[in-house]
Amino acid sequence: MGGLLIKQLSTEEDRVVVIRFGHDYNPECMKQDDILASIAEKVKNMAVIYVVDITEVPDLNSMYELYDDCPTMFFYRNKHIMVDLGTGNNNKINWALTNKQDMIDIIETVYKGARKGKGLVNSPRDFSPQYKFLKKKKKKKNKKKQKKKIKKIKKKIKNN
Repeated sequence: MGGLLIKQLSTEEDRVVVIRFGHDYNPECMKQDDILASIAEKVKNMAVIYVVDITEVPDLNSMYELYDDCPTMFFYRNKHIMVDLGTGNNNKINWALTNKQDMIDIIETVYKGARKGKGLVNSPRDFSPQYKFLKKKKKKKNKKKQKKKIKKIKKKIKNN
């Protein structure tokens, strides 16, 4: 099975090959599969999407370090394309994305970069935990500012 997959990678010349490794019964993989299935038609000119059960390709498990629940990897002309998502692991996406547009944007970035000969592309969005923390912190500050503004407006209304 692993050899067949490698052959398929080498036959695709003009599109990115997106492979979701994992188990079909895994809830994380099910989420990722739903996202991938829903965008397949939109990205058909840029990418072809495969789902691979890691129990079927044990030789690839060690080669690509497929130890996570739901890794997704990108290949172009039989070459692994890495994506800097801000998480420290550029080899693969280790979680199920919940936003269709995020996956479309990542595939488009991989496609454009790979066509230019790049082996590593930067994700259009930062998925680092630090960024998520800062974003939440900013939201809290914004809520406080909004409450202050509302109080000022209410005071102005009372005074008028």
